[in-house]
Amino acid sequence: MPRKPNYNFERRQKDLARQKKKEEKLQKKALKKADGGTDEEPEEDTGAPEGAVEDPGPAE
Repeated sequence: MPRKPNYNFERRQKDLARQKKKEEKLQKKALKKADGGTDEEPEEDTGAPEGAVEDPGPAE
């Protein structure tokens, strides 16, 4: 005889997953708000001052 499904366990797991996703979304929103609302990722710093042109190498 097959086992009876435990619907309460399944529902609890779904609720926990839903709650975890909601918390992650709220954290992401709070972090985004703390960063000044920019949606873009920060650009990598190359160490060159702004407006500086990189040396293309020896000209032939």
